[in-house]
Amino acid sequence: MTFFDWIRVVILGIIEGITEWIPVSSTGHLMILDKLWPGNASVFTPEFTSMFNVVIQLGAILAVIIVFRHKLNPISSYKTKEQKQATWTLWGKILFAVLPAAVIGLLLDDFLDAHLYNVWVVAAMLILYGILFLIVETRQKQKPATVLRHQDITWKTAILIGCFQVLALIPGTSRSGVTILAALMFGLSRYIATEFTFFMAIPVMFGASVVKFGKYVFIDKYTPSTEQWIVLLVASSVAFAVSMFVIKGVLKYVKNHDFKGFGVYRILLGILLIFLFLLML
Repeated sequence: MTFFDWIRVVILGIIEGITEWIPVSSTGHLMILDKLWPGNASVFTPEFTSMFNVVIQLGAILAVIIVFRHKLNPISSYKTKEQKQATWTLWGKILFAVLPAAVIGLLLDDFLDAHLYNVWVVAAMLILYGILFLIVETRQKQKPATVLRHQDITWKTAILIGCFQVLALIPGTSRSGVTILAALMFGLSRYIATEFTFFMAIPVMFGASVVKFGKYVFIDKYTPSTEQWIVLLVASSVAFAVSMFVIKGVLKYVKNHDFKGFGVYRILLGILLIFLFLLML
């Protein structure tokens, strides 16, 4: 690995730390960089890259846990009995919401890897959901949010948001993007929608990382080299550090801004990708 190879690893961690928490597709951006700036072939084999792009999320997950450690701790000594019960209920809704993506993700993992992980799918999803963000945000201004607290999220709403999260299995969609869109459509405020999406990331991303790594090692029978272990550790650490700032920044942003800017960004990036890769053919 050269110095520039390690710079690329750091950039991958930065991309993950930023794009995991804004609705622009982290997997899509990682794939784009891989196409434009391929990694060291002896380290970033196709199999390792596929696993790396998922497992790198562990750093981002740790950041969520730390940022929301008090809000998500159901046994905190600083909480009243009622607050502890409300936290347990919130966790129940979070786990209930992630069930559809967990089940379908396990069933379709190989199919998705074989048929949908390509630049054209990413570009199409970037543009499609960019348009949807513009539409939903326009509708939001005409119909104010009705769910302003996590306690007001019903079990039905939680599972419906979870069903929409299944769409995030398609690369380029953005897990945070599709769940925020769904939450907005079901009446959640931008702030509550964003927080609930971040909460849902913990079991979803942790589970996906464990399954992907387990498949890489125990089913496909690959053993990460020392360099590959270090690459994972460095990228995940960078993703963690960046996520700590981005999560807090996004929560501040949504208090006074909508998501239309992200919608425009997705559309422009999708169009740029199409032209870029047509030129590379």
